[in-house]
Amino acid sequence: MDTASSPLTGTTAATPDDRNRRKVATAAALASAVEWYDYFVFGIAAALVLGDLYFPSGSSSAGVLAAFATFAVGFLARPVGGVIAGHFGDKHGRKPMLVLALTLMGLATTGIGLLPTYETIGIAAPVLLVLLRVMQGIAVGAQWGGAMLMATEYAPEGKRGLYGSLVQLGVPIGVVTANTVFLVAGATTSESAFASWGWRVPFFVGVLVLVLAWYIHTRVEETPAFREAEQALAEQEKGAARSPLRTILTKHLGTVFLAGGSFAVNTATFYIIITGVLDYATRELEMERSAVLAVSLCVSLTQLVLIPASAALSDRIGRLRIYALGAVGLLVWAVPMFLLIDTKSLLWLAVGTFVTSCFLSIMYGPQAALFAELFTAEMRYTGASLGYQIAAVFGGGLAPFMMVLLLEATGTSMAVSAYIIGLAVIALVSIKILANRAAAAEAAPAEAAHAEAPAGS
Repeated sequence: MDTASSPLTGTTAATPDDRNRRKVATAAALASAVEWYDYFVFGIAAALVLGDLYFPSGSSSAGVLAAFATFAVGFLARPVGGVIAGHFGDKHGRKPMLVLALTLMGLATTGIGLLPTYETIGIAAPVLLVLLRVMQGIAVGAQWGGAMLMATEYAPEGKRGLYGSLVQLGVPIGVVTANTVFLVAGATTSESAFASWGWRVPFFVGVLVLVLAWYIHTRVEETPAFREAEQALAEQEKGAARSPLRTILTKHLGTVFLAGGSFAVNTATFYIIITGVLDYATRELEMERSAVLAVSLCVSLTQLVLIPASAALSDRIGRLRIYALGAVGLLVWAVPMFLLIDTKSLLWLAVGTFVTSCFLSIMYGPQAALFAELFTAEMRYTGASLGYQIAAVFGGGLAPFMMVLLLEATGTSMAVSAYIIGLAVIALVSIKILANRAAAAEAAPAEAAHAEAPAGS
């Protein structure tokens, strides 16, 4: 599917000025960055301390599994956030749902930082931790579609991939910031102090999310594409109730599943290298925690260049061509990556995860614009969010948990490689079907014009 030149349906003729575009794009990128930071600090904490503090047991593996299961709960909640925010975002606007998502995330993350441990309040501690993680999941599920559409629907023609990638940059920025804060907290506290209170410090950054929510609420305008779609639908429906969710579920569910299938390998592999490998390298391979965190931080920095570069290239040669290249790379590199990690060498760990990160970036850069272009403006928030969050549940949310289970069951990291390869095959099949659909859609108008042409013309 070559969507580089396809119109983003619903874009208004009243072109927003460049200054407003930059303000909206910056606000969307910041919203994504702080939201993902809040989401990722939980994953790092789950790999390092949450198992012992909230799920005490006689087995370190059992504690980590329980912490990663709580981590996965956030992903199960993400489609709920995507559905709710998508439905109301398509009916009432992108901005109010983005503000609501940021507010919910800020409250949940700060709450985790303040939460007493199992030793203090008993079984209430893990129960409350799960509930706060669910709030985080709902918030990030609601956030991505709003931030992505604020950026892409304000983008000038021919630069939607690049503008969408500004929101995608929130992921590596969130990872870098989360790892940096944990590195600083670990370096400035003793082991006992870090386990007692040092790990909580990164969660208090959640307060800043509330400040950003207020700024977007008061200073950022709704997107032109939504305003035009809203006006057109109001004229057509004459007050009749409409349901973007019903439209997606009854007419476009196949596209949603294809979008999710194309993306699951990306999100699964991403969480394997930033969370699963962190646990595996420190607990199983007995590598130093701070060194592994530093590698993760440096690898994520490379994505700050590769994500916008691949997105800009997709504006020129097509989304799915770039997208498929990244999926093929993940399929081919899945085995070499773990062979390098298993050497227990910090250098080869860095090489293995760096190459993986390159392929992840190649896919992730154009993904926002690609998903936006799969749906028209009146159902875009719902459709794109559902596709993304379905992939997050079956890919990212289960990936660290599946990694621990596979390692425990087989005793070899090659089982994790096989898991990645299986998801990559699903991605390539989904991409091929989307490409065939796009080719058929592009051919249909030409065939119709040819059929209507006078004989002998």
